[in-house]
Amino acid sequence: MKCLLSLFLLPALAVPPQMAHAALDQAAYVSLAASVLRVEAPRPRGGYAFGSAVAIAPDKVVTNCHVTREAQQIHVLRAGLRWPVQWQASDLRRDLCLLQVPGLQAQPVTLGHAATLAIGQQVTALGYTGGLGIQNSAGEVVQLHRHDGAQVIQSTNWFSSGASGGGLFDDDGRLVGILTFRLRGGESHYYAAPAEWVAQMLDETQRGSFRKVMPLDSQPLPYWQTGTSAQPRFLRAAVLVQNDRWSELEALASEWSRADPGDAEAWYLLGTALARQDRLPEARLALECSLSLEPARAAARERLADVATRGAAATPVPKPCPTDRP
Repeated sequence: MKCLLSLFLLPALAVPPQMAHAALDQAAYVSLAASVLRVEAPRPRGGYAFGSAVAIAPDKVVTNCHVTREAQQIHVLRAGLRWPVQWQASDLRRDLCLLQVPGLQAQPVTLGHAATLAIGQQVTALGYTGGLGIQNSAGEVVQLHRHDGAQVIQSTNWFSSGASGGGLFDDDGRLVGILTFRLRGGESHYYAAPAEWVAQMLDETQRGSFRKVMPLDSQPLPYWQTGTSAQPRFLRAAVLVQNDRWSELEALASEWSRADPGDAEAWYLLGTALARQDRLPEARLALECSLSLEPARAAARERLADVATRGAAATPVPKPCPTDRP
């Protein structure tokens, strides 16, 4: 089955001019940059996979498994020196690999929580662009997608090849996400694994889940690289929105809102799909439901204002939100 249209392996960040502002001051940036390392992993058919990694303990760094998956040996680079990775623990579905590097003595970052972020909040991405020096990209949180017990972060922080496994930091310098992938064709479709997954993995490895570095299993694939039907709803919805497939989005969001009526994103997407089809009263109800669950959701408020301007009358919103589309 084909993978979701136009998903990329992420890696690295040359900063475009429109993102020249930064959430972190210079001192914080310099401090964090020392904890973000470059990863080199030889490919079995020749060449190297390059990525980034974040130190979460003096001798442990976290990166994306899609960087190291085929490697017989892995090195991390710090202060001009190449350090061999001896042990690796993996969570293939979440695309996170924890690497143990004896003697590294890196300065670990402070783990934050994706759950503390708010839509519109400034965040900074740090990582390496294919073999070059560390780069930073300032941006803001676009969406927090509920998935697998936490929230995958979608942001405007531009990144490209080489930054996979780099860090996404809040304005207090706490690690809130690991840069993972981007959706082609969108200016705000950059995704990071939540720090909660990293903390959970670090806790699990204390009980002994490391093994010697060797190629990882080919299955399972990361959640974002699976066939379309197996991908999370938020990724399927992103492709439908990009391609103006509103009736299909309505069907997906309607099923989503029934399955998880407490997820404001489902109601927002349902309202968007209905509004695009000029079904304004139904759209208004769905958008009001989204806002009743998440009052700070600015996109839903803006969409609701547009729907109201176009003539949809106010609708009392049932509490809790309905489990079926009206």
